[in-house]
Order: sequence, then structure tokens, then C-alpha cells
Amino acid sequence: MKKILLFSAALLTAGITFAQTKVGIIAGPNFSSITSKNTIAGSGKQTSDLLVGLRAGVIADLQLADEFYIGTGLLYAGKGGKNKDNSDVKTTLSYLQIPVNFLFKPEVGAGKLNLGAGPYIAYGIGGKNKATIGNVTAEYKAFDDESGDLKLKRFDAGIGVVAGYEFNAGLYLGLNADLGLVNAYDKTDNDRSFKNTSFGVSLGYKF
Repeated sequence: MKKILLFSAALLTAGITFAQTKVGIIAGPNFSSITSKNTIAGSGKQTSDLLVGLRAGVIADLQLADEFYIGTGLLYAGKGGKNKDNSDVKTTLSYLQIPVNFLFKPEVGAGKLNLGAGPYIAYGIGGKNKATIGNVTAEYKAFDDESGDLKLKRFDAGIGVVAGYEFNAGLYLGLNADLGLVNAYDKTDNDRSFKNTSFGVSLGYKF
């Protein structure tokens, strides 16, 4: 986690050396799901129902050339999913996430279109597996040994896509999507896998 925070700080600090850098804040709902395979031996591939979380943080657009930028920052991203057959069984996860998007920002109307894609890395700072059956509730920390075979690795990574519009006054409206590429299960025997997927809407302001 310390290395991730230092890396993010280095990227944001480096922005002052670029000709035109914009720093901003964004926040919005994040709709996430889990694609898993053989969570229980022989159960096959499953995609969970959506879970609503929060995506928010500090962002920076570092200019490379006219209309081309690197978009990065430090974000809180809520992810996870609900069991398709029982919404009272769910996994709720919290990550600190650093995107590195290659942005194309042409002038359109009274502002700039923002189109970008690139990798992201994330570190799990909290999470739980929770099941409620009748009046009985069982809850286990997702990144700890108490979750047994459902224990997750804290490290995650994947590919992100962003699309939005930045008004000249600084207001930003955007869409985002993340496709997890890392098998987050700590125990991967029996071809077990767990991957995060999410999409969301962001409202923000760029200074």
C-alpha cells in the first residue's frame, strides 16, 4: 500500500513539470460485479448481480502534446457483487486505485471531449463476505484468512476506459469502466478465479 501511495504522489507531483496540468476531484456511483469460476469445486463460471458503491478521489491530467494527456490520480473504488440467487449473499470490497489513462482531449463546443483508456492498479484496503439466512448473519473479512477458500489477494489490476466532457469553466461529466484482469483468489486450486468488473458515472471539477 505504501508503494502505491508513493507512486501516486510521484505522478501527481511530476505534473507541475508539464506545460499544462489540470488537477481535479471526481465522485459518483460505481456499479460492480464479480465474474468467478469454480468458487465451489465444479460450479463453473458465474457472474454476480450488480452492487452499487462509490468511486471518488483526486485526478490529474498531465499534458504530453496538443490534445494528448496522461490521466492519473488516486481514487477510492467500491467494488464487489451480489449472489444471483440470493441478494443477501454479497461481497463488498474497497480499493485504492491508480489509473494511467492515455487521454485524447479535442475541443468540442464550449469545452473539451475526454476519451481515454489505459491500465490501472489497485490495493484492497477493506472488504467482507456477508451472508444472511433468516435471522442468522455470517460475516468474514475478504482479505483475511478467516474467509478460508474465499480469501482474496489485496492486489488487483486491469484496463480502464473513460469518456466525458470537460466544460471550460471546469465542470466535468464522465463515464468510466474497469475490467479486472487479475485472478484475485488467494487459493487458485481447481482452476478457481475471481475478477472484478465495474462501470460508473462521475461528476467532478478540474482546476
